Amino acid sequence: MGTARATLSRLLADDGLPERADLPPWLAPLPRPVENLGLNLAWLVVAANLVGTAFGFYYYLPQFGVEPVLAWPVVPDSPLATLFVALAFAAWRLDRPNEYLNALAFFGCLKLGAWTPFVLAVFHEGFLATITPPPLTPLVFGAGGAVLAMYAFLFCSHLAMVVEAFVIHRFAAFPVRAVALAAAWYGLNDVVDYFVPVVGSPHHTLLPAQEFVDGLATHPSPTHEIAAAGAVVLTLVATFLALATRVRTLELELELDGGR
Repeated sequence: MGTARATLSRLLADDGLPERADLPPWLAPLPRPVENLGLNLAWLVVAANLVGTAFGFYYYLPQFGVEPVLAWPVVPDSPLATLFVALAFAAWRLDRPNEYLNALAFFGCLKLGAWTPFVLAVFHEGFLATITPPPLTPLVFGAGGAVLAMYAFLFCSHLAMVVEAFVIHRFAAFPVRAVALAAAWYGLNDVVDYFVPVVGSPHHTLLPAQEFVDGLATHPSPTHEIAAAGAVVLTLVATFLALATRVRTLELELELDGGR
């Protein structure tokens, strides 16, 4: 018991970790020990996100089958986000932090981590009627239980991405050039997902009520508009939070310099 308690105490401590800036709760909502836990278990975070990336690409296989190859880079939104955060944590842990990866990881985890539970909740009846769980899960949970388990997994695993997003500020400076790149990438993603596709029809994650006509996905209203609104709002929120973190950090540095 004593050893387990000591291990937990060490994982929650901030010894050797980047300092935590005095950010307001709306910029750093996680308790310090939770941030410390994520940073101390960085390699576990990397491994979990790489597994999530692999599963995400598996989940998108049916959509890859109907999307033009030219559109493939903008199709797997969540798997790319988990790949970005895995690379960002790994780069930091190897003492080679990359601000572009940090910004892409923050945007991706915050946006997709919130957007997916949003659409899962709004269109829950449609998702529960159309979700296809992995082949072996019905043997464990039964047919109906496997669908519920898959739905819960998608919901909770994406919320965990939001948690990851709010750990990144501990090792990220969010310079304007990096925020601009991330905003441009995820802004482009919104454009091709909902408004002006690369080829064919918009490329967002397949949603309930969509059908395929002559090889192209339909985008029925108001499902399309609701999903688009959520994505655009979250891109704006991520941009604001990243820049606000940058500004507050610089303000704290100026205050510190002024006090010397």
